[in-house]
Amino acid sequence: MTTKTRTAITDLAIKYSEIRQYSTKICEPLEIEDYVVQPIVDVSPPKWHLGHTTWFFETFILEPNFPGYQVFDAQYNFVFNSYYETIGARVIRTDRGNLSRPSVSDIYQYRKYVDEQMDAFLQSEYLTEEIKPLLELGLNHEQQHQELLLTDIKYILGHNPLFPAYKNEDISKKEHSETIEMIHFDEGVYEIGFQGEGFSFDNEMGRHKVYLNDFEIADRLVSNREYLEFMHAGGYNDFRHWHAEGWDWVKQNEAKSPLYWHLIDGQWMNYTLNGLQELDLNDAVCHINFYEASAFASWKGMRLPTEAEWEVASNHFEWGNRWEWTNSAYLPYPGFKKEAGAVGEYNGKFMVNQMVLRGASDATPSGHSRNTYRNFFQTGLKWQFTGIRLAQ
Repeated sequence: MTTKTRTAITDLAIKYSEIRQYSTKICEPLEIEDYVVQPIVDVSPPKWHLGHTTWFFETFILEPNFPGYQVFDAQYNFVFNSYYETIGARVIRTDRGNLSRPSVSDIYQYRKYVDEQMDAFLQSEYLTEEIKPLLELGLNHEQQHQELLLTDIKYILGHNPLFPAYKNEDISKKEHSETIEMIHFDEGVYEIGFQGEGFSFDNEMGRHKVYLNDFEIADRLVSNREYLEFMHAGGYNDFRHWHAEGWDWVKQNEAKSPLYWHLIDGQWMNYTLNGLQELDLNDAVCHINFYEASAFASWKGMRLPTEAEWEVASNHFEWGNRWEWTNSAYLPYPGFKKEAGAVGEYNGKFMVNQMVLRGASDATPSGHSRNTYRNFFQTGLKWQFTGIRLAQ
């Protein structure tokens, strides 16, 4: 083994260890009871995330590629498989909160066992160049779940009647421009999609040309102050600004504000990871769904950018505080092909009835963002760290 190869393997082992340790660090402030709660179908219990990300490495790396590997518990494939039909039967998503067993300590033992086996595998002759892309996918998959962990923990604690804080940190007020500057782009042919070195998901690949008309895009995100103006102007009571489906959502849910906003004694309060706080009017609005983002844009006489517009313009503004709704349906790029087997189920099967979000958020792990990243959610979901950037 050459020195260069040995160094590359060591770097990979360090990266694996650091990413895996960050998942457990996210959970350090939790009480045991917090690990098991599942308030709604979209939120998974924290202990399930810890088990599922471990199952990924066991199922896709160790079992097929490390001779002599013994699974930690044969039942865990049923418990921690998320949506991979190729792999077999699984616990229904809505039942994840019923899993009082395996216990939290069992799952930490599971992580320890798999990590020890992975450390041995990464130092062995069985780690081939063909396996490394799958390993990289597993690491990025874990980072996706780290963001989901924070998001789900916030929902769990934010719907506890006591509004307990996840952490207690001093938060400096963000500087905020009172005005929005619109950045102009001329019509023309542009290219979007991932290219170059490094990791990307399959839905980012297939760099291709797009034709765009003249457009303008805001240099910053919409603030809480601006969204509050929309609310005070009767935005949730004016059907003219809403898609028909969005208006149905407003009426069915009696929607009046973003998630985690509470009007208490005439004062708007906002549940944050630091607990219930007075609403910071200068912070970027967060936890809104596609319907709300579109309605606000309509009220302002503007619109949401398409994902192509967003990517073309992304080097001209700061991004990364909120996942930004776009007006683009989540569809395959030209030439997209699903991989064979379970890995092919990763993104392609979800390319229907979803809208694209771009950027990253305060909950996104370091090193897990790029301007070609295509996140996607259903139009009514608002538990993620989502925000608004205007276009016209």
